[in-house]
Amino acid sequence: MSADAGTYDYIIVGAGSAGCVLANRLSADPNASVLLLEAGGKDDFFWIHVPLGIFRTLGNPRTDWCYSSEAEAGLNGRAIAIPRGRVLGGSSSINGMVYIRGQSRDYDHWRQLGNRGWSWDDVLPHFKRHEDFYDGANEWHGAGGELRIEGPRVRWEILDAFVEAAAQRGIPKVADLNCGDNEGVAYAHMTTRRGVRASAARAFLHPVMHRKNLRVVTGAQVKSLRLDGKRVTGVEFWQGDEVCVAQSRREVVLSAGSVGSPQLLQVSGIGPGALLREHGIAVRHELPGVGDNLQDHLMLRMIFRISNAKSLNQVLGSRLGRFLMGVKYFGFKRGPMSTIPAQISAFTRSDRSRDTPNVQMQVSALSFDKYGDPVHDFPAFTLSCVNVRPTSRGHVRIKSADSRQHPVLRHNYLSTVDDQTVAVEIVRLARHIAAAPALARFSPREYKPGTGVQSDADLLSFARDISTTVFHPVGTCRMGQDDMAVVDDRLRVRGIVGLRVADASIMPTLTSGNTNAPAIMIGEKAADMIRDDAKATA
Repeated sequence: MSADAGTYDYIIVGAGSAGCVLANRLSADPNASVLLLEAGGKDDFFWIHVPLGIFRTLGNPRTDWCYSSEAEAGLNGRAIAIPRGRVLGGSSSINGMVYIRGQSRDYDHWRQLGNRGWSWDDVLPHFKRHEDFYDGANEWHGAGGELRIEGPRVRWEILDAFVEAAAQRGIPKVADLNCGDNEGVAYAHMTTRRGVRASAARAFLHPVMHRKNLRVVTGAQVKSLRLDGKRVTGVEFWQGDEVCVAQSRREVVLSAGSVGSPQLLQVSGIGPGALLREHGIAVRHELPGVGDNLQDHLMLRMIFRISNAKSLNQVLGSRLGRFLMGVKYFGFKRGPMSTIPAQISAFTRSDRSRDTPNVQMQVSALSFDKYGDPVHDFPAFTLSCVNVRPTSRGHVRIKSADSRQHPVLRHNYLSTVDDQTVAVEIVRLARHIAAAPALARFSPREYKPGTGVQSDADLLSFARDISTTVFHPVGTCRMGQDDMAVVDDRLRVRGIVGLRVADASIMPTLTSGNTNAPAIMIGEKAADMIRDDAKATA
């Protein structure tokens, strides 16, 4: 027997970046009842809210699903960690807090693929609506919204010099990377409010938790969707060892992310028929694209030792430094703990044949060999190089009918000639910037990969050996009109009534930069669509 969890107008699965926005917007109608289910726990872990606390949340099962990729041939057989938020706020509670919308070209391309209402001009108002931009409202930004967007709180001499060096190499200094054309270099905007992480839960969910028509349940992992023919009527979810059933009058919305949403469709009998039958799942609706089209940004981290300047390495490596850093933060919400690790972003082209920037560089005034390791005992900066338009594609596929078992995540990183070419080009580009006159007084010395790595073959091998995810998986419930599309341009699952997907999994192609801002926008736009459709059928 299953416990009755009640009946609601809307059930939202996943309290991440999009899910928190949806819960806020849909429950704004006092006549609509909303149930928000989150598999993780409450966001009451102290380090979630400290910007530099990201290193205490990544890889922590309290806050992270701790997924792993399969052994990837393109990474010389390595399996890599794939962090995804498992807590209120989802990945916005454990991410790097960099606010980048992507390029206007990204969204115009979605529209060109046949997705009405998704061009840059269409989505820009949805970005602005919830924004509280630190410099006030203007043509590109909103003010007074729920999500605080701030500028730099801490500056480092070495980072200022990197901005000048990039400009000397032809990457223009700009004030704002979020105006549609993000070519340039600048201190990145960040989702913080006065030195505290501005997660989607903090911004959108906590302020409305008092609403009587909104119920939020944590520790609720969805087992499967309930269907009556081709209509979704509710969900089954675990609460501890107990299975509960919640019914929906209008719609169920999956906002479980690019891993969770396709997994839930598959275990519910919606997806590639052969895969479902392999795991003993009755095919309720054949939809071959579910879990396909997985895309992600791969990060190649270069490290440069420096002289004549401090970096965060010395601060974190010293008891006195850590003490003073704590005093600044706990006393005044200032200092390194109040800001994001990757403070500088630069967008440029790996070669002049590219129409728009295809490379992002994120620069941090600290360095370590890998996440979880201590910082180096020498001053350094890290230059993380990313191909923002990868052509490699992978998939998400269930391993069993039990949604509690992690699915297969195969990305096929660096499997295409173009991705391999860009990986080599961006190392050479990074070296070119590091050798610019503006950095000369700091005598940057390449620690990783090292000056002995020079040939194309050696550089590609280096990329395969050390590259890791930037935590931007998208595309596994792709929006479109063709047979492999999972949702239409109103985010309705094709061939199913009463079910939508609203998260980064609906992206046809990966946006050119960090994906949290686009995911929040998707939640905002989905809420409008749901409300408009409800009015049309009332």
